[in-house]
Amino acid sequence: MQNKVRCGWCEKDDLYRSYHDHEWGRVSHNDHHLFEHLILETFQAGLSWYTILSKRENFRKAFRNFDAYKICKYTETEVEKLMMDPGIIRSKPKILAAINNATRFIEIVNEFGTFDAYIWQFTNFKTLDNKYESLQQIPAQTKESNEMSKDLRKRGFKFIGPVSCYAFMQSVGMVNDHIANCWIKKEGIL
Repeated sequence: MQNKVRCGWCEKDDLYRSYHDHEWGRVSHNDHHLFEHLILETFQAGLSWYTILSKRENFRKAFRNFDAYKICKYTETEVEKLMMDPGIIRSKPKILAAINNATRFIEIVNEFGTFDAYIWQFTNFKTLDNKYESLQQIPAQTKESNEMSKDLRKRGFKFIGPVSCYAFMQSVGMVNDHIANCWIKKEGIL
């Protein structure tokens, strides 16, 4: 797949190309997968996605494979252990936000039946298929990501602004921002 035209942001290395080719923009309705991306996006705030992606396996270990029901029970002792873990982003506010967000996630599941049923309402339960010709045309946030962020924050989520929400929407296929000449867009894979 080295000779295929891809969205330019992913050409850094094979890790990024693989993420682009096999995950980014793929529709997900799996609550566990959606929660993982939500937590990773909270850690990305102010950092590059590559930094987070390269530490993803460490995050999976540190956050018990993104099990919200286990994370919400983390104690101060576990927070201190995470602060000593060089394999993740050692930001106490972000770690505390992840624990808080696990609790908020469970509240949404209890209210809506699934997180999927809640989160996809912001795109009217369909993928928004954008037709951008270049990376420069892709916005950092949209009306939908602003609405999502506002509602999540109202529900008590932390570190989840409109830019993080838009990146989340891209990663789980709520929006398709593969550019027009990307092989995925051309072949109609999504």
